[in-house]
Amino acid sequence: MRIAIVGVTGAVGVEILRLLEQRNFPITSLRCFATARSAGKTISCSGKTITIEVLTRKNFEEIDLVFFCAGSSVSKEFIPEALKAGAFVIDSSGAFRMEPDVPLIIPEINAHALGTKQLVTSPNCAATILLMPLFPLHRLFQIKRIVASTYQAASGAGFGLMRELENETRAQLDKQPYPHQLPFPYAFNLFLHNSEIDESGYSDEERKMRFETRKILEDDSIQLSATCVRVPVLRAHSISANIEFHKELSLDAAREAIASMPGVKLLEDFVNNRFPTPSDASEKEEIYCGRLRLDPSQPNTLELWCVGDQLLKGAALNAVQIAEQLKRRTG
Repeated sequence: MRIAIVGVTGAVGVEILRLLEQRNFPITSLRCFATARSAGKTISCSGKTITIEVLTRKNFEEIDLVFFCAGSSVSKEFIPEALKAGAFVIDSSGAFRMEPDVPLIIPEINAHALGTKQLVTSPNCAATILLMPLFPLHRLFQIKRIVASTYQAASGAGFGLMRELENETRAQLDKQPYPHQLPFPYAFNLFLHNSEIDESGYSDEERKMRFETRKILEDDSIQLSATCVRVPVLRAHSISANIEFHKELSLDAAREAIASMPGVKLLEDFVNNRFPTPSDASEKEEIYCGRLRLDPSQPNTLELWCVGDQLLKGAALNAVQIAEQLKRRTG
């Protein structure tokens, strides 16, 4: 396929490029786009040197598939042009996720929803990490309500915040002043997710988790309340979830279902109090899940903990897996 990556120098774009090469995705030609400050620089893929270009509205001719990972504003401006040119598009931003006729895909869960659509979207990273272990439970017991607390890594805001965390941490350890970019310290600190808050008091990130969960699981009756928190971790998100089900819950059946879910690893050692950590999941493709237990305060309710690399299954890997599904569909 003739491939293009929009946002190739960003944290997600870098991983998409690496994964395409690692997974031997069939590429006839590859064009890479980024901002003007990266134009003219070169990157390599599969032994070939590629010059980074500035994106224009006329760049999509003779391209079969475009990965968009440059943010919602870029997606809104340029995806219509890519579609007009006849390209398939996989968008990692939130620009079109909730459009009724645009598939929102986690391949292990709802690949059937791809249909014949030209535009496909990849979900919010926290929603993806949560839903990977929840999907087999939903099939067994039918989810009624979820209360989730996320502990989200710096990578969710890209290379800039990752560098900010590293530099500020070094400065604090060296007892040096640091002009932090946020309104508050980030090193050795945490803060509530700073996406836009609406009149309900929920942030955009928290709303994404609610609405995207319903769309992916194809069940608008699911109730979800999330509190999203940014923590001083580089690249793996962690989530604590309390899930109430409509049907009677079996802890053994829940463990078996999660352990059998493709792309999920069950990691539990109650004797030694050893459960998944961001270090376990960083740079790993699987979602790690553990500490399953029944909530004694509510019938048919399960508590669990899951961790996943935000840049991989939370973003780039999921997008590449969608591309693999599209390739199978188109031959």
